[in-house]
Amino acid sequence: MNAALKNEFGKVGVLFGGRSAERDISLLSGAGVLKALQEQGIDAQAFDPAQRSLAELAAEKFDRVFIALHGRYGEDGTLQGALEQLGIPYTGPGVLASAIAMDKAMTKRVWLHSGLATPDFYMLSANSDWKAVADRCR
Repeated sequence: MNAALKNEFGKVGVLFGGRSAERDISLLSGAGVLKALQEQGIDAQAFDPAQRSLAELAAEKFDRVFIALHGRYGEDGTLQGALEQLGIPYTGPGVLASAIAMDKAMTKRVWLHSGLATPDFYMLSANSDWKAVADRCR
């Protein structure tokens, strides 16, 4: 990698691990991202929000972060909002897009309102009449 491109990226934090149920997958994907960035000569460093605080993230003075967190606290807009408050650029969609995409019912509503073709859906709970829903789907 040329020095100009390396300088353009600066110090990159790779956020992975986290507290979600998808932690193990995040550890794998984050390790892959970290390795690939480092192999290109980028000053990339691991950061696990389950083990370190947002105050520590800010203190690291990252120029940008690559979000390799999965599930809640990584893809739901929560982290994106914190990063925006800290003034740290990040990969992926912003707060609103992340929050909407994580809420599957809201995503369907947005698609339908926008005129996008999407299969019918039903919001179910433990008290739902599952048989009635199954009958409607036949």
